[in-house]
Amino acid sequence: MAVKISTGEPGGHNFLNPKLIAPLVSKLEGTIVECRTAYREKRFDTESHWQAIKDHGFFDIAPCDLMDEDGEIKIYFEGGKHLQGFDLVGSHIKNYNSMLMLSHFKGHAMGGFGGALKNMSIGVASRNGKAWIHSVGTTTDPDELWDHTDDQDGFLESMAEACKAVVVETKNEFEEIKNEYFVDKKAKKKMDFLACCKDCLLDCFGCRACFGSCKINF
Repeated sequence: MAVKISTGEPGGHNFLNPKLIAPLVSKLEGTIVECRTAYREKRFDTESHWQAIKDHGFFDIAPCDLMDEDGEIKIYFEGGKHLQGFDLVGSHIKNYNSMLMLSHFKGHAMGGFGGALKNMSIGVASRNGKAWIHSVGTTTDPDELWDHTDDQDGFLESMAEACKAVVVETKNEFEEIKNEYFVDKKAKKKMDFLACCKDCLLDCFGCRACFGSCKINF
């Protein structure tokens, strides 16, 4: 089982404590999964992202997988109005047939707040896929996406479309089989969601406090 979390910014503190989630991940015999970022910071390249995963203690509690370190695949969905019917996700998604979306609920400067929808859309997307979603289906180039971030409503709708690609009508560019990964034709549950709130102000509204300045717990 894949356990999708945010492994956190290097030098920051606002990610789920490995000791908190270790019993759950162990019980599920899970693999912690992540993808690289679209912004050119320390999780943009593979080596630095792996170092962040190790530094934050996730290597100590479970196997870990950077799902897009070997590339990406294109998955398709029907409908939507921004992403032209496809999403780009880490290629290792093919290695899993179930996923726990273990989300760290917090304020987010672009999304308003981050939770399961962001964890499943932006979080599962490859670097190019993140650019595709953030730019509302304009570019897959991470260096160009920041010129196409004015459509806030379009961005939120694009995240919803990317989620649909992952969980509702999935097929990949190599196989013409729908519901490939996380929707079972026999209606067996293959994806679940759990949200945790940590180090977040009661009146948090996406002020970038989640990048390291807020240490208030509740």
